[in-house]
Amino acid sequence: MMDIAEVARRTGVPASTLRYYEKKGLIAPLTEPGARRRFAPQVFEQLALIALGQAGGLSLDEIQAMLSPGGQPNIDRRALAAKADEIDATIAQLRAMSRGLRHAAKCPAPSHAQCPTFQRLLKAAAAGALSRQRGRRPGADLSG
Repeated sequence: MMDIAEVARRTGVPASTLRYYEKKGLIAPLTEPGARRRFAPQVFEQLALIALGQAGGLSLDEIQAMLSPGGQPNIDRRALAAKADEIDATIAQLRAMSRGLRHAAKCPAPSHAQCPTFQRLLKAAAAGALSRQRGRRPGADLSG
């Protein structure tokens, strides 16, 4: 068993964050409340799962829902597939935006106001800003 300071030192996760994760039910010490927190070696795997989930864009509540009371993964495959789809859509949007910006940077038109690709980029950006205000995803085509 390791105390909270040792877990924090070995993982780089601050003790305050470990206490917060404990409060949220993401990790659990082996000791009774009020005693110095001591954790089993499995806490490293649990913290790795939390970090992986966060890197994948999952909230702590979503991650907590995918952990059993003992801290073992209880993965909701549909939720992961939906998150992967969301990431893929974001990647597609970013790639399209990158292509549009690169085109605008090299566009041979005398003015960007005369460039059809740049005009599509502006319209798509405006549509995206409006749909975000309404809580929707922009679906504009930025390729060109």
